[in-house]
Amino acid sequence: MLPIVIASDHAGYSLKEQVKKYLEGKNIEYVDLGTNSGESVDYPEFAHKLCVEIQEGRAEKGILVCGTGIGMSMVANKHSGIRAACVSDTFSARATRMHNDANVLCFGERVVGAGLASELVEAFLTTEYEGGRHQRRVDLVNSFDK
Repeated sequence: MLPIVIASDHAGYSLKEQVKKYLEGKNIEYVDLGTNSGESVDYPEFAHKLCVEIQEGRAEKGILVCGTGIGMSMVANKHSGIRAACVSDTFSARATRMHNDANVLCFGERVVGAGLASELVEAFLTTEYEGGRHQRRVDLVNSFDK
């Protein structure tokens, strides 16, 4: 099984560190792509690094954290094959896996706390894509990559 990749900017650094503790507690292998402090950085660089890991087959899923999750999701969705969802509730974290086959979870440290972030990660990582009636729409989304 491929590891989860995780990255943040400075505004999401503290929450990313909490998510890493959650992953370690569940024995889920991950690769931290940075940032490694609260010092100001440019979030697009970290979102891009994470997406390349998925595009090149070194990971299947990723987690991006910034202040709101919005900026990271915008950058991630610019990458072919990436279906990133910015969520702040567990229903959406499950639904985006079931219906959209999302492969990147985004959320914001200024929006969700550590407890909810762990619940979002749990829902995202344990929910399977349903396929079936949703596949036509996912194929349509993927067709826009070309």
